[in-house]
Amino acid sequence: MQSTPSSSGGPPQRCRARSAPLGAVILAAGRSTRMAPNNKLLAPWHGAPVVRHAARAALTAGLDPVVAVTGHDAVAVAEALAGLALNLHHNPAYGDGLSTSVKAGIGVLPGHVAGAVILLGDMPGITANMVRALADAFYADGGAPIVQPRHDDRPGNPVLWPRRLFGAFAELSGDRGAKPLLTRHADQIRSVAVDSPAIHMDIDTPHDLDQVMI
Repeated sequence: MQSTPSSSGGPPQRCRARSAPLGAVILAAGRSTRMAPNNKLLAPWHGAPVVRHAARAALTAGLDPVVAVTGHDAVAVAEALAGLALNLHHNPAYGDGLSTSVKAGIGVLPGHVAGAVILLGDMPGITANMVRALADAFYADGGAPIVQPRHDDRPGNPVLWPRRLFGAFAELSGDRGAKPLLTRHADQIRSVAVDSPAIHMDIDTPHDLDQVMI
């Protein structure tokens, strides 16, 4: 079964009928090499730094705790997130690739969370309603599946991971995220249809900022 959320945000609210909360990991440690010397996470987009939009989506969706993993430009990224009710966690090994930040964020989530949504800090078009849709599908399916959004019959990000698979993140290495785990556990993925291509739109170049849709 698939659900289709609206692409707008909304007031903060916890997802319904939750016996245990969901956390969030925001990956905000990258070196932004294709936009150097600028940091794409700090680029302005619709009135706020790119990375702040991802954080707002997680917080407005009611995820708790929200952990932002920093690395490159850690001080500036922290300033871009100032005033938001989230936790900053610095990854000193960020230069060894994206996998280190994924593992760092998952590793500091508290034991009571039922799962976690992993959001890329350079995807500002992700909305709270998209995140809520993932959470709703997760709980509707007993809190067991991996939940991934789809648009135009293509999977995208962010992805919700159940706690039972947190241990598998230790196997990741290099400059890849959790894609190898998605491949390995493909039979455990529940897809949720969304009405926006934003789930496919990360930012690598200045041109990409103009292409991201809300």
